[in-house]
Amino acid sequence: MLAARLCCAMRAGGVLRQSLNPGQTVRLYAQDARGGFSRQAARRRTLKETVTAPASGSAISAGQGALAGAAVLGLGGLAFYGMGLSRELGAVDKQMMWPQYVKDRIKDTYMYFGGSILATAGTAAAIFRSPAAMNIVMRQGWMALGVSIAAMIGSGMLVRSIPYQAAPSAKQAAWLLHCAVLGAVIAPICLLGGPILTQAAWYTAGMVGGLSTVAACAPSDKFLSMGAPLAMGLGVVFCASIGTMFLPPTTALGSGMYAVAMYGGLILFGAFLLYDTQKIIHKAEKHPVGWGAPPFDPVNASVGIYLDTVNIFMRIAMLLSGNRRK
Repeated sequence: MLAARLCCAMRAGGVLRQSLNPGQTVRLYAQDARGGFSRQAARRRTLKETVTAPASGSAISAGQGALAGAAVLGLGGLAFYGMGLSRELGAVDKQMMWPQYVKDRIKDTYMYFGGSILATAGTAAAIFRSPAAMNIVMRQGWMALGVSIAAMIGSGMLVRSIPYQAAPSAKQAAWLLHCAVLGAVIAPICLLGGPILTQAAWYTAGMVGGLSTVAACAPSDKFLSMGAPLAMGLGVVFCASIGTMFLPPTTALGSGMYAVAMYGGLILFGAFLLYDTQKIIHKAEKHPVGWGAPPFDPVNASVGIYLDTVNIFMRIAMLLSGNRRK
């Protein structure tokens, strides 16, 4: 019925225009064109007003509420699994039954994780003390952004591609290079000042320690199924982070993207930490042992929790800096 009515209306319009003289037809088409241009201009004005509308603070409040809810869930999970209320055994319960090689694998992984944090912090501090180096890493523009992203991705791929050897080798050199690249990228955060960075470091240590304890106390495969949702969430946070480069947080849309990038990113990388911690335990337990089996790679196993920790630290430091300015 709707299609028939539309056809009838179109035919009626055609008959009406055929019955008009040429001058009336030209004026009618001109009115249609002006109406179309007016509607397009109105849509553009509406879009511009939406993009440049001042921020109301609702997006930031929603992000803070989501972060508070995630913190409550984390504390609840810590209490639930830490008190042994789960019916399944966690890594903490099974560690007494682990063979020595599983314990050694996990210990080596966390040693590389600690070394990664120290190497990154040392590189960032050294660059911050050098005005010439700071001038290089603080360059703006698409070229600088592209070089930074390419360096991080390239060095990370290089680390993962080299086979592991216990003795110092090209693998360890590539690992230190990757840590140095990330230290150079995050070196400008030192401009926030020592008190903020110290406070952010303590908050990061508490968050990483608490979530790692939750992952260790939970059943071994509890968080291993979160890979696909986390990957989709990473895409959303990445797009929001790029969007904050073009839209200031004083606008409504920019404020929403900022909340997604900061608060949503903090929640996301906390979930990634749960996932990557259980992934380390799973790999340590399941990696083959025996003659001809490739050695367990603690460097590759530590990269996930290392990147999670760096992202958590940067977001906490930036949020603390924003609160200090307020």
